[in-house]
Amino acid sequence: MAISYFTNKTASHQDRTIRRLENYIFPWLGSKPISDITAPQILEVVKRIENLNKLETAHRTLQAASQVFRHAVQTGRALRDPCVDLRGALPATVVKHMAAFTEPKQIAELLRAIDGFTGSFTVQCALRLSPLVFTRPSELRAAKWADIDLEANEWRYKISKTKTMHLVPLSTQAAKLFTDMKALSGHGEFVFQGGHDPKNPMSAAAINAALKRMGYDTQKDITAHGFRAMARTILHERLNIDPYIIEHQLAHKVPDALGAAYNRTKFIEQRTAMMQAWADYLDELKAGAKVLPFQGKSA
Repeated sequence: MAISYFTNKTASHQDRTIRRLENYIFPWLGSKPISDITAPQILEVVKRIENLNKLETAHRTLQAASQVFRHAVQTGRALRDPCVDLRGALPATVVKHMAAFTEPKQIAELLRAIDGFTGSFTVQCALRLSPLVFTRPSELRAAKWADIDLEANEWRYKISKTKTMHLVPLSTQAAKLFTDMKALSGHGEFVFQGGHDPKNPMSAAAINAALKRMGYDTQKDITAHGFRAMARTILHERLNIDPYIIEHQLAHKVPDALGAAYNRTKFIEQRTAMMQAWADYLDELKAGAKVLPFQGKSA
């Protein structure tokens, strides 16, 4: 089966997709001409994955196979994509939301626990920045000094998933943490350097591992990705921030009235004020100050 279809995807996407094909498709169908492969044959291999209790992997493998078949059709190697005949053949997956705290009391306890974390200075700073900037964990761990302007208090970088530029206004608290890190890793490329090789970024598992060391269940309590849901909920329900502004800061695609996609600089003044208000609110929670009451959802 041809895999050249995936060469225009990110390296991580290519690796995951090719690994699925190599593990679950190629051993049984890889030697067959792609034009000869039938829907029942594909169903047999993806059902084998389902029987391993890997339903989501089965769905993703079927999706990857369909993409390869579509590419084969476009390049004259096959007449049609037989995967379309398998719609509904696999049970639907249950959507799992990332574990996150959305109650002020829980968040206050978490912030105090983070302050008491005794791991490496690099992981300490990454942990403290996670709720402040609420970027995707992969984006924070791979942050580069070339993208951070501590004079303007801005972090600008390209999102690998969407190939779009994103702007994170840095609160004074976040800027201080980056400044502290600069003394340690400012001579290198990455803000959070790997423990074994400073030329690489911090491990993808570092934040979740730290949360586990602090006694949190990353399946049920809080996960590195959960800081995004935490911020989204509290910013709207407690600080009464317009969800449209929050979604822009989360780098989600929010079409405007003209249908334009995400714009990294839209609402930048409001987002800058929001990020500072958010950091100040977290400080108040951590200090045990009286938290703002529920203000209701804005229109």
